[in-house]
Amino acid sequence: MTTFAEVLATFWADDDHGVQPPLTDETVREAERVLGVTLPSPLLDLLRLRNGGIVADDHDAFPTSQATWSEDHVPFDTLMGIGGLEQTMSLLDTPYLVKEWGLPSPIVLLSGDGHCWIGLDYRDCGPDGEPSVTWFDTELGVECALASDFRTFVEKLTAASVFDPDLGDSTSD
Repeated sequence: MTTFAEVLATFWADDDHGVQPPLTDETVREAERVLGVTLPSPLLDLLRLRNGGIVADDHDAFPTSQATWSEDHVPFDTLMGIGGLEQTMSLLDTPYLVKEWGLPSPIVLLSGDGHCWIGLDYRDCGPDGEPSVTWFDTELGVECALASDFRTFVEKLTAASVFDPDLGDSTSD
């Protein structure tokens, strides 16, 4: 299994789409106040390198044993940062998005498009505990536990191309 330090070095894609201004301690404190939870330090480590954006191809999927979006994985192509740039989703949008999409609470959304989300799940650990990572499918009303904590989630990320060898193949028949 890849270590968190190894993933940290290669996590972000070379693209600035969805990137918020650099993360500060004040921004983190304000986010935790707004969200009502303590954010996991491995998440903050990633966001201090780049405050959100597109995830590198080597880390854009999470394997599952339960069919969800696909038979064997869920996509993780972006990670929201913390900030207020217009037309850029942020972890701070979680309260609105949870209400809009009828999601359980308390969670903090990390990635998603409305129909499906990946989030930090604080329901079992409480606001100051170590949240698990869960997949939420709002259309089907299905949840899938992905990892016991964020660090484990990141260490198990892999390339979506492992699951679909044709992904990225630009040739046509």
